[in-house]
Amino acid sequence: MVGERRYEPNPHYPARGGEVTRGWPAAAASLPAPPFVLAVDGPGILDWHRLIAGLTQALQERGMPNERLDIRRSYATWDEILARTASNVLADDPDFARLASGTLTDLLDDIPRPSRPAEGVLVVFGPGAALVDHDVLWYADLPKRYAEAAIYASEAANLGQPDGAGCGTTKRLFYIDWPLLDRHRAGIAGRIDRWLDLQDPTAPGSLDGTALRRTIGELARQPFRTRPTFNTTPWGGHWAQRSLGVNPGARNTALGYELIAPESGVLIGDRVEAQVEIPFQLVVTLHPNDILGQDVHDEFGSSFPIRFDYLDTVGGGNLSVHCHPQADYMRDVFGWPYTQHESYYVVVSGESSRVFLGLRGDVDIAAFERAAHDASYQGRPLDIEQYVQTFAAEQHRLFMIPAGTPHGSSEGNVVLEVSATPYLYSLRFYDWLRRDADGSHRPVHVDHAFANLNADRIGPDVKRELVQPESRLRQGDGWYEELLGALPDVFFEVRRIVLDVGALAEDDTAGRFHVLNLVEGEAVDIHTTRHATHRLNYAETMVVPAAVGSYRISQAGGAPVRIVKSLVR
Repeated sequence: MVGERRYEPNPHYPARGGEVTRGWPAAAASLPAPPFVLAVDGPGILDWHRLIAGLTQALQERGMPNERLDIRRSYATWDEILARTASNVLADDPDFARLASGTLTDLLDDIPRPSRPAEGVLVVFGPGAALVDHDVLWYADLPKRYAEAAIYASEAANLGQPDGAGCGTTKRLFYIDWPLLDRHRAGIAGRIDRWLDLQDPTAPGSLDGTALRRTIGELARQPFRTRPTFNTTPWGGHWAQRSLGVNPGARNTALGYELIAPESGVLIGDRVEAQVEIPFQLVVTLHPNDILGQDVHDEFGSSFPIRFDYLDTVGGGNLSVHCHPQADYMRDVFGWPYTQHESYYVVVSGESSRVFLGLRGDVDIAAFERAAHDASYQGRPLDIEQYVQTFAAEQHRLFMIPAGTPHGSSEGNVVLEVSATPYLYSLRFYDWLRRDADGSHRPVHVDHAFANLNADRIGPDVKRELVQPESRLRQGDGWYEELLGALPDVFFEVRRIVLDVGALAEDDTAGRFHVLNLVEGEAVDIHTTRHATHRLNYAETMVVPAAVGSYRISQAGGAPVRIVKSLVR
């Protein structure tokens, strides 16, 4: 509780048709009588040594002798893995790689075909274990934030990287490892017999596979929240620490990932001591029509195409001025099928805080590019306002940011970023000569940035097209909904619902999911026709799946509320 506002950092939902258990003995108790082959699959980041130690001890305590087969021994050599996952596009790029398009089998020289044991249990384990013929399949998971943190700390390797081959890189993690692992998990999700959460490898939470899928099926037809994650950066601020009470001991709370596929997770289990965190992307994979709606599914596959996150610079520094790839470049160079349009909704602003957006009308683009190169390669400061416009960061104002538009947020803002999902492609023009925690200059991507610069976002057209006036769409007793931003070439739009004290607004997904965030006020309640009610507090984000259909929003607390809403057009 912070003042009169409550922010729940760990939203969770009950398991349906089963119970989340904790510990290796409880997981082992779910196994059939031997003999059988148990495949334990999962991401490369897991501490597989501790997993096997805990599992084999539990099997032995149940009188189940066991042998073990590490699927990673069947991987190709590291040089061969690098060759198989290489692309001529971006081959020498230090920061980006083309998204891997293959499968996990590309990393293996062969798939083992072991004989079934005459007695006891054969445990096949490691990323890709499900590829081996088996009787029981477990999936042991660790949320992606752990992998990212371990790679940043030089404490983990990439998928298939052996000891002695150096440290892992985020470049391979983001663009090679995660796509391969996600594709593999999606292919086996329908037949997982038990899901294990290895955040505590000595006492993992776990849930029966049938209960897992039943729980996901119910989630896909009701409003729910994903578990938020707040990360630190060199420019980060402290709003989330001070106003939401999250990560009080962190260096800052720059990035607040409220809803971001494919990284977000959903907590399952009513008891804190017995929960599993499942990937939000798994929910979408198993029920794409329920979550997305048929039309959105047809257009985007099982990719959840909208994300909500916070950019917190209160007491921090300016964001880089950057842009995102235009559609053809995103597809042909980076390998993602749709591009990264964005918008900034200003939740908090300081007296002199600004938003950088679009080119000045008198800009000399060639001079801009030379100055950006000099800053990047010679360390010369760049006066970015010679080239890029600034606008006052007025609270509750929306700024549309189509791909290719230079933009950034100044110190003193909290921006709710409502945008397309492929978030890993920020192409920086200038980053204020900023250094990382280790003292190195942060990467700047001048060539990529200028290759994607939309020179038509210039002069007075920027304000007219990208800082749009509100337009009322509908209204009722004590409430109204207005359009804040929509562009022909941007596939989503941003709206706002305003409710007075005691008001009740009617809404309907009409076959397309909604995403809601309460940007002002204490709380609202979301009521569905299935008699489910979900509280949404200040600063929280909620998914309303397409399958929900009609729903109502009731104001709670003693003051009017504002809700930012986004949907695919």
